[in-house]
Amino acid sequence: MLKIYNTLTREKQDFVPIEPGRARMYVCGMTVYDYCHLGHARVLVVFDMVQRWLKASGFDVTYVRNITDIDDKIIKRAVDNGETIGQLTERFIGFMNEDAAALGVQKPDHEPKATEYVPQMLEMIGRLETNGLAYQAADGDVNYSVRKFPGYGKLSGKSLDDLRAGERVEVDSAKQDPLDFVLWKHAKEGEPFWTSPWGNGRPGWHIECSAMSSRLLGKHFDIHGGGQDLQFPHHENEIAQSEGAHQCAFVNYWMHNGFVRVDDEKMSKSLGNFFTIREVLKKYDAEVVRFFILRAHYRSPLNYSDAHLDDARQALTRLYTALKGEAAGGVAVDWNEAHAQRFRAALDDDFNTPEAIAVLFDLASEVNRSQSPALTAQLKALGGVLGLLGRDPQAFLQAAPAAAGDLTPADIEQLIAERAAAKKAKDFATADRIRKELTAAGVVLEDSAQGTTWRRA
Repeated sequence: MLKIYNTLTREKQDFVPIEPGRARMYVCGMTVYDYCHLGHARVLVVFDMVQRWLKASGFDVTYVRNITDIDDKIIKRAVDNGETIGQLTERFIGFMNEDAAALGVQKPDHEPKATEYVPQMLEMIGRLETNGLAYQAADGDVNYSVRKFPGYGKLSGKSLDDLRAGERVEVDSAKQDPLDFVLWKHAKEGEPFWTSPWGNGRPGWHIECSAMSSRLLGKHFDIHGGGQDLQFPHHENEIAQSEGAHQCAFVNYWMHNGFVRVDDEKMSKSLGNFFTIREVLKKYDAEVVRFFILRAHYRSPLNYSDAHLDDARQALTRLYTALKGEAAGGVAVDWNEAHAQRFRAALDDDFNTPEAIAVLFDLASEVNRSQSPALTAQLKALGGVLGLLGRDPQAFLQAAPAAAGDLTPADIEQLIAERAAAKKAKDFATADRIRKELTAAGVVLEDSAQGTTWRRA
Protein backbone atom coordinates (compact mmCIF):
# COMPACT_ATOMS: atom_id res chain seq x y z
CA MET A 1 0.00 0.00 0.00
CA LEU A 2 1.17 3.53 -0.79
CA LYS A 3 2.43 5.42 2.25
CA ILE A 4 2.72 9.23 2.26
CA TYR A 5 4.57 11.38 4.77
CA ASN A 6 1.85 13.69 6.06
CA THR A 7 3.16 17.05 7.25
CA LEU A 8 0.00 17.44 9.33
CA THR A 9 0.59 14.28 11.39
CA ARG A 10 4.41 14.26 11.01
CA GLU A 11 4.50 10.59 10.07
CA LYS A 12 4.08 8.26 7.12
CA GLN A 13 0.51 7.08 6.71
CA ASP A 14 -1.24 4.59 4.45
CA PHE A 15 -2.92 6.47 1.62
CA VAL A 16 -6.64 5.84 1.96
CA PRO A 17 -8.56 8.13 -0.42
CA ILE A 18 -11.87 9.67 0.59
CA GLU A 19 -13.51 7.99 -2.40
CA PRO A 20 -12.18 4.48 -3.15
CA GLY A 21 -10.14 4.43 -6.34
CA ARG A 22 -10.11 8.21 -6.73
CA ALA A 23 -7.35 10.65 -5.73
CA ARG A 24 -7.92 14.41 -5.66
CA MET A 25 -4.80 16.60 -5.41
CA TYR A 26 -4.23 20.36 -5.31
CA VAL A 27 -0.78 21.95 -5.64
CA CYS A 28 0.08 25.62 -5.21
CA GLY A 29 1.41 26.86 -8.52
CA MET A 30 3.21 29.94 -9.80
CA THR A 31 2.77 33.68 -9.36
CA VAL A 32 3.28 34.74 -12.97
CA TYR A 33 5.28 37.97 -13.11
CA ASP A 34 8.72 36.56 -13.97
CA TYR A 35 10.44 33.47 -15.35
CA CYS A 36 10.18 30.24 -13.35
CA HIS A 37 13.26 29.39 -11.27
CA LEU A 38 14.77 26.14 -10.01
CA GLY A 39 12.47 26.08 -6.98
CA HIS A 40 9.49 26.13 -9.34
CA ALA A 41 11.11 23.39 -11.42
CA ARG A 42 11.22 21.16 -8.35
CA VAL A 43 7.55 21.71 -7.53
CA LEU A 44 6.56 21.05 -11.15
CA VAL A 45 8.58 17.84 -11.47
CA VAL A 46 7.91 16.43 -7.98
CA PHE A 47 4.13 16.66 -8.16
CA ASP A 48 4.12 15.55 -11.78
CA MET A 49 5.87 12.42 -10.52
CA VAL A 50 3.31 12.06 -7.72
CA GLN A 51 0.32 12.22 -10.05
CA ARG A 52 2.03 9.82 -12.49
CA TRP A 53 2.54 7.26 -9.72
CA LEU A 54 -0.99 7.64 -8.44
CA LYS A 55 -2.26 6.91 -11.96
CA ALA A 56 0.17 3.99 -12.37
CA SER A 57 -1.19 2.64 -9.08
CA GLY A 58 -4.69 2.55 -10.55
CA PHE A 59 -6.20 5.72 -9.09
CA ASP A 60 -8.51 7.99 -11.05
CA VAL A 61 -6.61 11.24 -10.43
CA THR A 62 -7.89 14.80 -10.53
CA TYR A 63 -4.90 17.13 -10.35
CA VAL A 64 -5.30 20.88 -9.86
CA ARG A 65 -2.38 23.34 -9.98
CA ASN A 66 -3.36 27.00 -9.71
CA ILE A 67 -1.97 30.19 -11.23
CA THR A 68 -1.79 33.41 -9.19
CA ASP A 69 -2.33 36.16 -11.75
CA ILE A 70 -3.04 39.09 -9.41
CA ASP A 71 -0.93 40.33 -6.51
CA ASP A 72 1.28 43.25 -5.47
CA LYS A 73 4.34 42.09 -7.43
CA ILE A 74 2.31 41.56 -10.59
CA ILE A 75 0.74 45.01 -10.33
CA LYS A 76 4.10 46.68 -9.76
CA ARG A 77 5.83 44.84 -12.61
CA ALA A 78 3.03 45.69 -15.05
CA VAL A 79 3.20 49.37 -14.08
CA ASP A 80 7.00 49.37 -14.40
CA ASN A 81 6.74 47.76 -17.84
CA GLY A 82 3.97 50.07 -19.02
CA GLU A 83 1.67 47.17 -19.90
CA THR A 84 -1.59 45.73 -18.65
CA ILE A 85 -1.67 43.04 -15.98
CA GLY A 86 -3.23 40.67 -18.49
CA GLN A 87 -0.44 41.23 -21.01
CA LEU A 88 2.20 40.56 -18.35
CA THR A 89 0.61 37.45 -16.88
CA GLU A 90 -0.32 35.82 -20.18
CA ARG A 91 3.25 36.22 -21.42
CA PHE A 92 4.72 34.57 -18.34
CA ILE A 93 2.07 31.85 -18.30
CA GLY A 94 3.28 31.01 -21.80
CA PHE A 95 6.90 30.90 -20.61
CA MET A 96 5.91 28.73 -17.64
CA ASN A 97 4.13 26.26 -19.93
CA GLU A 98 7.19 26.07 -22.19
CA ASP A 99 9.46 25.35 -19.22
CA ALA A 100 7.10 22.71 -17.82
CA ALA A 101 6.78 20.97 -21.19
CA ALA A 102 10.57 20.93 -21.62
CA LEU A 103 10.88 19.20 -18.22
CA GLY A 104 8.40 16.51 -19.24
CA VAL A 105 5.69 17.81 -16.91
CA GLN A 106 2.20 16.74 -17.91
CA LYS A 107 -0.57 19.33 -17.87
CA PRO A 108 -2.75 19.20 -14.74
CA ASP A 109 -6.43 18.43 -15.15
CA HIS A 110 -7.30 21.98 -14.06
CA GLU A 111 -5.12 25.08 -14.02
CA PRO A 112 -7.36 27.80 -12.54
CA LYS A 113 -6.36 31.47 -12.55
CA ALA A 114 -7.10 33.47 -9.44
CA THR A 115 -8.84 36.25 -11.39
CA GLU A 116 -11.40 33.72 -12.69
CA TYR A 117 -12.53 32.74 -9.17
CA VAL A 118 -13.15 36.05 -7.43
CA PRO A 119 -16.91 35.34 -6.98
CA GLN A 120 -16.05 32.09 -5.17
CA MET A 121 -13.56 33.97 -2.97
CA LEU A 122 -16.19 36.57 -2.07
CA GLU A 123 -18.64 33.79 -1.19
CA MET A 124 -16.08 32.18 1.13
CA ILE A 125 -15.23 35.48 2.81
CA GLY A 126 -18.95 36.00 3.40
CA ARG A 127 -19.18 32.58 5.06
CA LEU A 128 -16.24 33.42 7.30
CA GLU A 129 -17.85 36.70 8.31
CA THR A 130 -21.13 34.90 9.08
CA ASN A 131 -19.22 32.36 11.16
CA GLY A 132 -17.58 35.14 13.19
CA LEU A 133 -14.09 34.56 11.80
CA ALA A 134 -13.76 37.63 9.57
CA TYR A 135 -14.19 41.36 10.16
CA GLN A 136 -13.77 44.56 8.21
CA ALA A 137 -11.12 46.83 9.67
CA ALA A 138 -11.15 50.62 9.76
CA ASP A 139 -8.92 50.82 6.67
CA GLY A 140 -11.45 48.85 4.59
CA ASP A 141 -9.58 45.53 4.51
CA VAL A 142 -11.40 42.36 5.53
CA ASN A 143 -9.23 40.28 7.87
CA TYR A 144 -9.31 36.77 9.30
CA SER A 145 -9.45 36.62 13.10
CA VAL A 146 -6.77 34.01 13.78
CA ARG A 147 -7.34 33.62 17.51
CA LYS A 148 -10.97 32.66 16.91
CA PHE A 149 -9.96 29.54 14.98
CA PRO A 150 -8.94 26.94 17.59
CA GLY A 151 -6.90 24.76 15.22
CA TYR A 152 -4.51 27.47 14.04
CA GLY A 153 -0.92 26.20 14.04
CA LYS A 154 -1.68 22.47 13.71
CA LEU A 155 0.11 22.16 10.34
CA SER A 156 3.24 24.14 11.16
CA GLY A 157 3.37 23.28 14.85
CA LYS A 158 3.55 26.95 15.74
CA SER A 159 1.87 28.25 18.88
CA LEU A 160 -0.05 31.52 18.75
CA ASP A 161 1.73 32.65 21.88
CA ASP A 162 5.08 32.09 20.18
CA LEU A 163 4.19 34.07 17.07
CA ARG A 164 5.28 37.66 17.59
CA ALA A 165 4.18 40.68 15.63
CA GLY A 166 6.66 41.32 12.87
CA GLU A 167 7.82 37.69 12.61
CA ARG A 168 6.43 36.65 9.25
CA VAL A 169 3.20 38.48 10.10
CA GLU A 170 2.27 41.93 8.96
CA VAL A 171 2.11 44.63 11.63
CA ASP A 172 -0.97 46.72 10.94
CA SER A 173 -2.66 48.99 13.45
CA ALA A 174 -6.03 48.49 11.73
CA LYS A 175 -6.04 44.81 12.62
CA GLN A 176 -7.63 43.61 15.84
CA ASP A 177 -4.58 41.34 16.34
CA PRO A 178 -1.20 41.48 14.56
CA LEU A 179 -1.55 37.77 13.72
CA ASP A 180 -4.69 38.38 11.65
CA PHE A 181 -4.27 38.14 7.88
CA VAL A 182 -6.04 39.85 5.01
CA LEU A 183 -8.82 38.19 3.05
CA TRP A 184 -9.89 41.21 0.96
CA LYS A 185 -7.72 44.27 0.26
CA HIS A 186 -9.45 47.61 -0.19
CA ALA A 187 -8.74 49.26 -3.53
CA LYS A 188 -5.89 51.73 -3.78
CA GLU A 189 -5.87 54.44 -6.41
CA GLY A 190 -4.84 53.16 -9.82
CA GLU A 191 -5.00 49.48 -8.87
CA PRO A 192 -7.35 46.92 -10.45
CA PHE A 193 -10.40 46.10 -8.35
CA TRP A 194 -13.57 44.06 -8.11
CA THR A 195 -16.80 45.16 -6.46
CA SER A 196 -17.76 43.42 -3.21
CA PRO A 197 -20.06 43.82 -0.18
CA TRP A 198 -17.06 45.40 1.58
CA GLY A 199 -16.29 47.90 -1.18
CA ASN A 200 -14.03 47.84 -4.19
CA GLY A 201 -10.87 45.76 -3.74
CA ARG A 202 -9.08 42.56 -4.61
CA PRO A 203 -8.50 39.20 -2.89
CA GLY A 204 -5.69 38.46 -0.48
CA TRP A 205 -3.27 35.74 -1.53
CA HIS A 206 -4.33 33.00 0.88
CA ILE A 207 -8.04 33.03 0.03
CA GLU A 208 -7.33 32.19 -3.62
CA CYS A 209 -6.29 28.58 -3.02
CA SER A 210 -9.06 27.87 -0.52
CA ALA A 211 -11.70 29.05 -2.97
CA MET A 212 -10.27 27.37 -6.06
CA SER A 213 -9.55 24.02 -4.41
CA SER A 214 -13.00 23.74 -2.83
CA ARG A 215 -14.74 24.62 -6.08
CA LEU A 216 -12.75 22.14 -8.19
CA LEU A 217 -12.12 19.30 -5.71
CA GLY A 218 -14.76 19.75 -3.03
CA LYS A 219 -14.67 21.03 0.54
CA HIS A 220 -12.71 17.96 1.68
CA PHE A 221 -10.11 16.30 -0.56
CA ASP A 222 -7.13 13.98 -0.41
CA ILE A 223 -3.75 15.65 -1.07
CA HIS A 224 -2.50 19.23 -0.94
CA GLY A 225 1.07 19.90 -2.01
CA GLY A 226 3.59 22.68 -2.43
CA GLY A 227 7.03 23.88 -1.48
CA GLN A 228 8.22 23.74 2.11
CA ASP A 229 8.23 27.54 2.22
CA LEU A 230 4.43 27.54 1.89
CA GLN A 231 3.78 25.45 5.00
CA PHE A 232 3.59 28.63 7.08
CA PRO A 233 1.80 30.93 6.77
CA HIS A 234 0.12 30.12 3.43
CA HIS A 235 -1.03 26.55 4.02
CA GLU A 236 -1.75 27.21 7.68
CA ASN A 237 -4.00 30.07 6.58
CA GLU A 238 -5.68 27.90 3.95
CA ILE A 239 -6.68 25.43 6.65
CA ALA A 240 -8.06 28.21 8.83
CA GLN A 241 -10.08 29.68 5.96
CA SER A 242 -11.40 26.42 4.52
CA GLU A 243 -12.28 24.69 7.78
CA GLY A 244 -13.59 27.94 9.24
CA ALA A 245 -15.89 28.47 6.25
CA HIS A 246 -17.10 24.92 5.69
CA GLN A 247 -16.98 23.52 9.23
CA CYS A 248 -15.39 20.27 8.10
CA ALA A 249 -11.92 18.77 7.52
CA PHE A 250 -10.07 20.36 4.59
CA VAL A 251 -7.23 18.05 3.46
CA ASN A 252 -6.20 14.57 4.61
CA TYR A 253 -2.55 14.49 3.42
CA TRP A 254 -0.23 17.49 3.24
CA MET A 255 2.94 17.09 1.16
CA HIS A 256 5.85 19.56 1.06
CA ASN A 257 8.95 19.31 -1.09
CA GLY A 258 12.30 20.49 0.28
CA PHE A 259 14.22 23.66 -0.57
CA VAL A 260 16.63 24.10 -3.47
CA ARG A 261 20.15 25.13 -2.50
CA VAL A 262 22.97 26.24 -4.78
CA ASP A 263 26.44 25.02 -3.88
CA ASP A 264 25.12 24.37 -0.34
CA GLU A 265 23.73 27.90 0.06
CA LYS A 266 20.08 28.91 -0.03
CA MET A 267 19.13 30.11 -3.49
CA SER A 268 18.34 33.83 -3.48
CA LYS A 269 18.68 36.83 -5.73
CA SER A 270 20.59 38.72 -3.03
CA LEU A 271 23.32 36.05 -3.01
CA GLY A 272 23.59 36.12 -6.78
CA ASN A 273 22.96 32.36 -7.03
CA PHE A 274 19.44 32.58 -8.41
CA PHE A 275 18.85 30.57 -11.60
CA THR A 276 15.82 30.45 -13.86
CA ILE A 277 14.84 27.22 -15.57
CA ARG A 278 15.68 28.82 -18.91
CA GLU A 279 19.19 29.66 -17.82
CA VAL A 280 19.81 26.09 -16.69
CA LEU A 281 18.35 24.60 -19.89
CA LYS A 282 20.80 26.60 -21.98
CA LYS A 283 23.54 24.49 -20.43
CA TYR A 284 21.87 21.16 -19.64
CA ASP A 285 19.43 18.89 -21.40
CA ALA A 286 15.95 19.20 -19.87
CA GLU A 287 15.70 15.46 -19.16
CA VAL A 288 19.00 15.66 -17.29
CA VAL A 289 17.47 18.38 -15.08
CA ARG A 290 14.36 16.26 -14.47
CA PHE A 291 16.54 13.25 -13.63
CA PHE A 292 18.62 15.40 -11.25
CA ILE A 293 15.48 16.53 -9.41
CA LEU A 294 14.03 13.02 -9.12
CA ARG A 295 17.30 11.47 -7.99
CA ALA A 296 16.82 13.25 -4.64
CA HIS A 297 13.94 12.40 -2.31
CA TYR A 298 11.30 15.09 -2.65
CA ARG A 299 11.40 16.01 1.06
CA SER A 300 15.18 16.41 1.22
CA PRO A 301 17.10 19.58 0.29
CA LEU A 302 18.18 19.63 -3.36
CA ASN A 303 21.68 21.01 -3.85
CA TYR A 304 22.24 22.43 -7.32
CA SER A 305 25.75 22.70 -8.76
CA ASP A 306 27.35 22.17 -12.14
CA ALA A 307 29.15 19.14 -10.72
CA HIS A 308 25.86 17.55 -9.66
CA LEU A 309 24.27 18.26 -13.05
CA ASP A 310 27.32 16.85 -14.85
CA ASP A 311 27.05 13.72 -12.73
CA ALA A 312 23.32 13.45 -13.48
CA ARG A 313 24.07 13.71 -17.20
CA GLN A 314 26.63 10.90 -17.01
CA ALA A 315 24.24 8.74 -14.98
CA LEU A 316 21.36 9.24 -17.41
CA THR A 317 23.74 8.48 -20.27
CA ARG A 318 24.46 5.08 -18.68
CA LEU A 319 20.74 4.28 -18.67
CA TYR A 320 20.27 5.35 -22.27
CA THR A 321 23.37 3.38 -23.32
CA ALA A 322 21.71 0.24 -21.95
CA LEU A 323 18.66 0.99 -24.10
CA LYS A 324 20.49 1.17 -27.41
CA GLY A 325 19.20 -2.24 -28.47
CA GLU A 326 15.57 -1.56 -27.55
CA ALA A 327 12.76 -2.60 -29.88
CA ALA A 328 10.64 0.15 -31.37
CA GLY A 329 7.29 0.95 -29.78
CA GLY A 330 6.03 1.30 -26.23
CA VAL A 331 5.74 -1.67 -23.91
CA ALA A 332 3.73 -1.87 -20.69
CA VAL A 333 5.48 -2.59 -17.40
CA ASP A 334 5.52 -6.21 -16.31
CA TRP A 335 4.71 -5.67 -12.63
CA ASN A 336 5.36 -9.33 -11.81
CA GLU A 337 9.04 -9.00 -12.77
CA ALA A 338 11.47 -8.72 -9.83
CA HIS A 339 12.88 -5.27 -10.67
CA ALA A 340 9.38 -3.86 -11.14
CA GLN A 341 8.32 -5.18 -7.76
CA ARG A 342 11.28 -3.42 -6.10
CA PHE A 343 10.49 -0.28 -8.11
CA ARG A 344 6.87 -0.34 -6.90
CA ALA A 345 7.94 -0.90 -3.29
CA ALA A 346 10.23 2.13 -3.48
CA LEU A 347 7.59 4.50 -4.84
CA ASP A 348 4.96 3.14 -2.45
CA ASP A 349 7.30 4.19 0.36
CA ASP A 350 6.54 7.93 0.25
CA PHE A 351 7.58 8.28 -3.41
CA ASN A 352 11.17 7.16 -2.80
CA THR A 353 12.52 8.09 -6.25
CA PRO A 354 16.23 7.65 -5.28
CA GLU A 355 15.58 3.97 -4.54
CA ALA A 356 13.40 3.58 -7.64
CA ILE A 357 16.18 5.04 -9.81
CA ALA A 358 18.69 2.69 -8.13
CA VAL A 359 16.48 -0.15 -9.36
CA LEU A 360 16.74 1.26 -12.89
CA PHE A 361 20.53 1.10 -12.69
CA ASP A 362 20.42 -2.49 -11.43
CA LEU A 363 18.14 -3.36 -14.32
CA ALA A 364 20.44 -1.53 -16.79
CA SER A 365 23.36 -3.63 -15.55
CA GLU A 366 21.32 -6.78 -16.14
CA VAL A 367 20.41 -5.56 -19.64
CA ASN A 368 24.07 -4.95 -20.44
CA ARG A 369 24.95 -8.49 -19.30
CA SER A 370 22.07 -10.37 -20.87
CA GLN A 371 21.10 -8.23 -23.88
CA SER A 372 17.56 -9.42 -23.15
CA PRO A 373 14.94 -7.61 -25.28
CA ALA A 374 12.33 -8.19 -22.56
CA LEU A 375 14.48 -6.58 -19.87
CA THR A 376 15.42 -3.74 -22.22
CA ALA A 377 11.73 -3.04 -22.78
CA GLN A 378 11.12 -3.29 -19.03
CA LEU A 379 13.84 -0.67 -18.35
CA LYS A 380 12.27 1.74 -20.80
CA ALA A 381 8.78 1.14 -19.40
CA LEU A 382 9.82 1.67 -15.77
CA GLY A 383 11.69 4.83 -16.70
CA GLY A 384 8.53 6.04 -18.39
CA VAL A 385 6.63 5.80 -15.10
CA LEU A 386 8.92 8.61 -13.86
CA GLY A 387 8.75 10.54 -17.12
CA LEU A 388 12.25 9.39 -18.12
CA LEU A 389 13.88 7.34 -20.91
CA GLY A 390 11.18 8.15 -23.44
CA ARG A 391 13.47 9.36 -26.21
CA ASP A 392 15.35 7.53 -28.94
CA PRO A 393 18.52 6.41 -27.14
CA GLN A 394 20.89 7.35 -29.95
CA ALA A 395 19.28 10.80 -30.23
CA PHE A 396 19.79 11.39 -26.49
CA LEU A 397 23.37 10.15 -26.55
CA GLN A 398 24.19 12.57 -29.35
CA ALA A 399 22.27 15.51 -27.89
CA ALA A 400 24.58 16.49 -25.04
CA PRO A 401 25.16 20.26 -25.27
CA ALA A 402 28.41 21.07 -27.07
CA ALA A 403 30.70 23.76 -25.73
CA ALA A 404 31.80 26.61 -27.98
CA GLY A 405 34.27 25.26 -30.53
CA ASP A 406 33.16 21.64 -30.12
CA LEU A 407 32.42 19.48 -33.14
CA THR A 408 28.84 19.67 -34.41
CA PRO A 409 26.86 16.47 -35.11
CA ALA A 410 27.41 17.08 -38.83
CA ASP A 411 31.18 17.37 -38.25
CA ILE A 412 31.17 14.11 -36.29
CA GLU A 413 29.16 12.24 -38.92
CA GLN A 414 31.54 13.48 -41.63
CA LEU A 415 34.59 12.26 -39.69
CA ILE A 416 32.93 8.89 -39.06
CA ALA A 417 32.28 8.57 -42.81
CA GLU A 418 35.91 9.44 -43.55
CA ARG A 419 37.07 6.86 -41.00
CA ALA A 420 34.83 4.20 -42.57
CA ALA A 421 36.23 4.99 -46.01
CA ALA A 422 39.80 4.81 -44.65
CA LYS A 423 39.13 1.40 -43.05
CA LYS A 424 37.63 0.12 -46.30
CA ALA A 425 40.76 1.27 -48.12
CA LYS A 426 42.87 -0.45 -45.41
CA ASP A 427 44.31 2.96 -44.46
CA PHE A 428 44.30 2.09 -40.79
CA ALA A 429 46.65 4.91 -39.82
CA THR A 430 44.09 7.48 -41.00
CA ALA A 431 41.24 5.58 -39.33
CA ASP A 432 43.13 5.53 -36.02
CA ARG A 433 43.96 9.23 -36.33
CA ILE A 434 40.29 10.11 -36.83
CA ARG A 435 39.26 8.01 -33.83
CA LYS A 436 41.88 9.75 -31.67
CA GLU A 437 40.70 13.14 -32.93
CA LEU A 438 37.11 12.31 -31.99
CA THR A 439 38.13 10.91 -28.61
CA ALA A 440 40.05 14.09 -27.85
CA ALA A 441 36.92 16.06 -28.74
CA GLY A 442 34.88 14.08 -26.17
CA VAL A 443 33.17 11.80 -28.70
CA VAL A 444 32.87 8.08 -27.93
CA LEU A 445 32.67 5.73 -30.94
CA GLU A 446 31.03 2.33 -30.69
CA ASP A 447 31.58 -0.08 -33.61
CA SER A 448 29.25 -2.98 -34.29
CA ALA A 449 28.24 -5.20 -37.18
CA GLN A 450 25.54 -2.67 -38.02
CA GLY A 451 28.01 0.21 -38.27
CA THR A 452 29.41 2.92 -36.01
CA THR A 453 27.38 4.93 -33.52
CA TRP A 454 28.60 7.78 -31.35
CA ARG A 455 27.81 9.75 -28.23
CA ARG A 456 29.40 12.57 -26.31
CA ALA A 457 31.40 11.49 -23.27
